[in-house]
Amino acid sequence: MSATQNLVKLTAADFLVRSTYQMGKSPVLPLMAASLGADAFFLGMIVSVSTMTGLGLKPLFGLLSDRWGRWSWMMAGTLIFIGMPFLYKWIETPNELMLLRLVHGLATAIYGPVTLAWVVEQGRSGCAERVGWFGIARNGASLVGPLAAASLLSFMEPVDVYTIIGCFSSLALIPVMMLPSGKRKPGLRKSWQGHLSRAFKAGLGLPELWIAGSLECVLYLGLYAVKAFLPLLALSEGIPILWVGIFFSMQELTHLLLRPFGGRIGDRFGYLLTAALGLMFASGALSALPIVPDETSMLGISMVFGMSQALILPSCVALFAARIDQLHTGTGTGLFGSMKNLGKVTGPALGGWLVHHHQMTWMLWTMSGLLAFFALGMITSTFGRKLALRVTG
Repeated sequence: MSATQNLVKLTAADFLVRSTYQMGKSPVLPLMAASLGADAFFLGMIVSVSTMTGLGLKPLFGLLSDRWGRWSWMMAGTLIFIGMPFLYKWIETPNELMLLRLVHGLATAIYGPVTLAWVVEQGRSGCAERVGWFGIARNGASLVGPLAAASLLSFMEPVDVYTIIGCFSSLALIPVMMLPSGKRKPGLRKSWQGHLSRAFKAGLGLPELWIAGSLECVLYLGLYAVKAFLPLLALSEGIPILWVGIFFSMQELTHLLLRPFGGRIGDRFGYLLTAALGLMFASGALSALPIVPDETSMLGISMVFGMSQALILPSCVALFAARIDQLHTGTGTGLFGSMKNLGKVTGPALGGWLVHHHQMTWMLWTMSGLLAFFALGMITSTFGRKLALRVTG
């Protein structure tokens, strides 16, 4: 089976499970948490807790897929995506909702490193552009999910939306069953201890992985704070909840359309500089969000968010993918995913703390400042190295 056919099937499976998973996030999850009595800080924890699973387990699942093959773990993740949504109807307290979200996060903890490793190991030439095309699945999911969920909320309760999510998730079994099962690589038939040691040395000893992971961590710090609290901000300002779904969908539509071109820009002008520029755009969008006058201006900000993601995400993956040992691609993508998840966990939690003790505006401006500070540091470092090379050359 050709690499292109595998990529298409991976993209289809990823799109199906992630579009339904996104339906269960913002605005459905914050509204369900609020209806159960969660305060701002606890609401932020509920929104972010599912990513805590991936924070600890993505490297493990990546390692296991390196050793046993990708397909079996793809199937396991798909079954979790299908089954977990049907349990939401029995949730009665914020604590129960948090526990269920923690378990639900196993699905993305598996899918993240396994699918990305499958894409990366197809070849290193044009890696950022290929990752950009694969990212269409995740971006398309984030485009469809919030808008579909917001539409369903106009005549359904949040808990009923999760039942719909479970039903549609089952469609992902079709492309997953069509993927080749594959076999473990001959180079990985050695002892667990030796494999574990080599795998984590290959990842943790790679500076590019730390840089790329830090960039995505900082990006998601801001983006997930917005995902958690924009629905509440909209309600407090009298903005219909449908506009929140449109905001996130427009953000992902922009990301979807520009991501392959963002990857090409990274391939041509440098991954680090391209990603740092994207962070500056995201910082500007965060700072403008609390002062926009109307819904139309919100859509403009959402497009800037999407453009920043298109510049950052393909370049971050390609930054370390070109250097990682191919025998340990899954472990590397797992470690990378854990750093990304750290931002997803910290963003809503820190945002909830700032909202609880201050106000929404200061929370967004604080997040904007953090992104700008990190981006300027990366840009300064990049030009500093280029200047040093010219002087020594």
